[in-house]
Amino acid sequence: MTLLEASHLTKVYGEGAQATRALDDVSFAVEEGEFLAIVGSSGSGKSTLLHLMGGVDRPTSGTVRLNGADVYSRTDEQLAVFRRREVGLVYQFYNLVPVLNVVENLTLPVALDGRPVNEGRLAELLERLGLQGREGFLPRQLSGGQQQRVAIGRALMNAPSIVLADEPTGNLDTANSRAIMQLLRDSNRDFGQTMVVITHDEEIALTADRIIAIEDGRIVRDERIRR
Repeated sequence: MTLLEASHLTKVYGEGAQATRALDDVSFAVEEGEFLAIVGSSGSGKSTLLHLMGGVDRPTSGTVRLNGADVYSRTDEQLAVFRRREVGLVYQFYNLVPVLNVVENLTLPVALDGRPVNEGRLAELLERLGLQGREGFLPRQLSGGQQQRVAIGRALMNAPSIVLADEPTGNLDTANSRAIMQLLRDSNRDFGQTMVVITHDEEIALTADRIIAIEDGRIVRDERIRR
């Protein structure tokens, strides 16, 4: 079943002679439970695409539909709620709140919604993330790999419809990169979590079920990985 559908997405920054077309008429669909990698060089438009998929930025033209609903028919306030409840966002530089501990960072989307924490899910995530015993640690007391695990746990805490990860291994060494990709893969397999990972690393992309390649704001390749 189609979970997310992007139709004729275009994003232009600036105006007139200074205008830059970051995305140019991009269309594709993501199936429920799919693990998709989007690859491209720096400046290809892949991060812009992820931001449009996640309701972080609005397109110049085109639509994104998640669970059949038009993402950009929402107001800015409604989009903020949408990002907390429907989308899990993971970034290269973690974006953890430095004065909050591991558990507080993990449960931040729930706290912002004013809802009670699902203690069972929190305990399961802490175990899967290998963070048991570090619940009270601040981000500065964690390694880079551990910080990224917290960021992934935060994205998974609300059981979102889709997780969007922007270069989640870009700031990590090889061993931690492999561990993070395995964690994302396990979440996809065990939870049925739909996953989209942005990367410039073809080796990392090959761990996905499907690869979309972008160049100069356009899709140039869309293929399934045979195993």
